[in-house]
Formats: sequence, structure tokens, C-alpha cells
Amino acid sequence: MGNQQQCQIISAAAALFLTIGVILLIVIPTKDSQEPANLMFGIVLDAGSSHTSLFIYKWPADKQNGTGIVSQQSECHVKGGGISSYAGIKGGAAQSLQECMEQAVQAIPKPKHKLTPLYLGATAGMRLLNISKPKESDEILKEVEDKLKTYPFSFKGAKILSGQEEGAYGWVTVNYLLENYVKYDFVGQWLSTGRPTIGALDFGGASTQITFVTEETIENKTNFMKLQLYGKDYKIYTQSFLCYGREQVLLRLLAHLITTQGSDSSVVHPCYPAGYSHSVKLGSVFDTPCFKRQTPYKPDGILQITGTGDYNRCLGNVTHLFSFNNCSYSKCSFDGVFQPNITGNFMAFSAFFYTHLFLQETAGIPITSPAHFKNAVRAVCNMSIQEMNTKVPDQENRLKDHCAVSIFVQELLINGYGFNDSSFPHISFQNKAGDASVGWTLGYMLSLSNLLPAEDIILRKMLRLDAWIALVVIFSLLLIMALFFLLRASCKKESTDVV
Repeated sequence: MGNQQQCQIISAAAALFLTIGVILLIVIPTKDSQEPANLMFGIVLDAGSSHTSLFIYKWPADKQNGTGIVSQQSECHVKGGGISSYAGIKGGAAQSLQECMEQAVQAIPKPKHKLTPLYLGATAGMRLLNISKPKESDEILKEVEDKLKTYPFSFKGAKILSGQEEGAYGWVTVNYLLENYVKYDFVGQWLSTGRPTIGALDFGGASTQITFVTEETIENKTNFMKLQLYGKDYKIYTQSFLCYGREQVLLRLLAHLITTQGSDSSVVHPCYPAGYSHSVKLGSVFDTPCFKRQTPYKPDGILQITGTGDYNRCLGNVTHLFSFNNCSYSKCSFDGVFQPNITGNFMAFSAFFYTHLFLQETAGIPITSPAHFKNAVRAVCNMSIQEMNTKVPDQENRLKDHCAVSIFVQELLINGYGFNDSSFPHISFQNKAGDASVGWTLGYMLSLSNLLPAEDIILRKMLRLDAWIALVVIFSLLLIMALFFLLRASCKKESTDVV
């Protein structure tokens, strides 16, 4: 066989194996592999009326239709009261944040510190302080800002959220956690779900919020908000009721009893358990813009409170906190506030969740209708403090308030918002969804992540493992055969030269 023929054989073999390799590359199934993007982090401080919580969020640097895929990494609860409780205490609010901020420094990788946005949002407690003592409110925000700027993060500001913002961001959080915008498919890709959204019911220390999507005309434009998430627009109704949070309701109720009974030294409280009594300073009752005392009083005066455990009397006094008259719109919830008809499912969180949980634990009644709710509340209000303490031994300091709060929630949901026999079962009382706390902070982070730079998603075609093995074997054989023919040709040439 001549050298020319040998070269032809080698070339033909090489061409054959290369052709087989190309065919395999075309026909063997491939899958898209997304290069892992760098993680981004964000910190949100929820400066509520009764306490402050710090939440750390993370998301891939690439984004889905303009909104980051955000999940909660960790949370830290600040010791002490909310920042508004430090009014007049220089540096107190800023100092209270230090322990949780130091935890954040450790939790987030050091190379990411300067890229991590840091926000503080203050809610109803600071709203009230800003109304009654604006100078002290401004001082607290300034102290907090100065403190947060000392940390190695990208501080974006501290602000007091409006009630509408708080309600809207809570709605965003609820629907995000329930995957009503997007979800992971089985191969780890994000897909639009097209699911209907659900409404959000929030009940904090100084305010309460209701937010939901409606097709009805929103007659009061202050209740209207438009949000864009994952490439889709949402038009929502949202309303925040300042002074209707848990702590403010209890103060307003006590102030109402003092006023109607006409005594600054003692008062009979029908919502407190029978036989229970304690004392407070008058200043702690009236030091709030939610109730205006018409006559002078001594802030240091001691008020003795005695409970009677009377459900009907408690209900009558709590009802006085609402006004169901004087609606200037086609329909209202209470206090002359427009509200369209409630539709769809709702999630009730924060103090709604804890109130519902307490009722179920103490009354032992499944609460799936307004009648069930009322029966459970009546059962709780008829209990002595000893009975409550036996059923729920870990809430001793709050037991006296459960009857009043439960009746308030009953009136708010049923007579205020208008939940009835058909719509009440569509309320889900939850505190967490998955591993994330339900509240406004995650929704806030989701919306603000639109402002952060995004890296391009790097996609490549990646062969499956069995395809790679087949190609390696084929090209190894090709290489071996090529070397064999080259060696043979070389040997043949040498033998010819010898002859």
C-alpha cells in the first residue's frame, strides 16, 4: 500500500469520526445551564410601634422582568420598644439598633458590604409621634440615620412610611410568598403563574391595614395604588386606619371608660377578667394623639382598674370606637372611609394571627365563620384570669387584654370590613409563609430591588454527562487510530528506504 493510499485512509477515518461527533452534538439532547449569578443582599429595618425588627434579604444579581427574586436570609428582633418610645431619650433609639446591626455585619459577606442597600422604614408609632411631637420625631430619625451610616453598608435612608405604603407592601409580600406572581418549575426556572392575588389584612400596634385587588371603581383616589411586578401591572385598593392598632385600641378603650364613668382614680373595666385589678398612671393613658382629653388631668395620678368580665358591656364599649354613620361614598367600611366589596381570599397576619391563635387555644372552637368567632370570643370573655393562665400559661402579661382585642377584631372584620358567612372562611390567619415572616418589609425590598443594577443572565448549551462520555470515547479512538496509521506509515517508509 502506498503512502498516498495510507494518507487517504487516515483522512477518511478522521472525516468519519468527526462527522459522527458532529451528528452526536446535534441529536443528543442538551439542557440550558444558567451560570450561578452573584448574590445581592439587602437590609430592611421595620421600626414598628412596639418593637423594631431587622430583616436580611438576598437575591441573584440577575432579575426576572425587572424585579429581583428575593428570599429572606435571617431576621433579628431589637430588644426594647419601638424607636418612637425613645422620644426625649437622646441616642436611645440609635443605640437600641446596635446589636442587630452587628449581627448583619457578620451575616453578609464582607466583599458585599458596600453593595448592600440598607433601609429603615418606620410605621404607625412614628406617624403618631410625628403628629404629636414632630420635633422629637425628626430628632429620632436623624439619630438613627447617623448611626446607620457608621456601618459598612450602602445606607439609602430612614423614612416614615405612609399607611397606604405599609398596606401595599404587605400585600406584595403575601402574594410573593404564595407564588402568585412567579414560581420555580421542576428544572429551576422561573415561570409566571397567572394565579389570582389574595388580599392582605395587617394588624399592628398603632394601625391596621386592608389591601386587595378590585375591579370596582375606587371612589377615593387616596385608596388607589398601582404596582408593577414581574412585568405585570396591579391596581389595588388599600386603606390604613391610624389609631386602630392593638395598643392604641386598648388605650382608647380605657380612655373612653374613664370619660364615661367620670373618675380619674378608679374605673370598672368590663373587658378585663372578673376579679382582676391593677393600676396605671393617667399619663400613660392620655399621652397619645389618638384620644384628646377635654379636661385637665394629673399625668402622675394613679388609676385603679377592676375587671368584671362582662362580654355584652365590653362589646358595647368597643363598638363606640367605630363610627358606622356619615358615609359620603356609595359604600364605606367605618369612619366615613370608602371601601369596595371584599372579593377573593385574604391572609390575616401580625396581631390578627395571634388573636385568632389565642381564641382557638383557649375556647377550643374551630373558627370558620362569624358565628364561630363570636362564640369563641364570648367564651374567652367569660373566663377568669386563672382559667386563661391555665390554658395559655406563657402569656400572663397579656391575658387581661385578650377579651377587648378579640371583640375589636370581631367588630373590625365583620361589621367594619364586611366579612360574612360566605367570605369569612376565605381568611387564612398566618404569621409566616414558608420560612419568611409576613409583613411589609419583603414587599418593600421587592419593589426597591428594581433600582439595583442587574447582571446579564449567562446561558450556555450544556451536554448531558452520557453524551460527554460518548464523545470522549469516540475522539480517543480517533486519536489512537490516527496514531496507529501514522506509525505504520512511518515504519513502511523506513523499510522502503532500507531496501
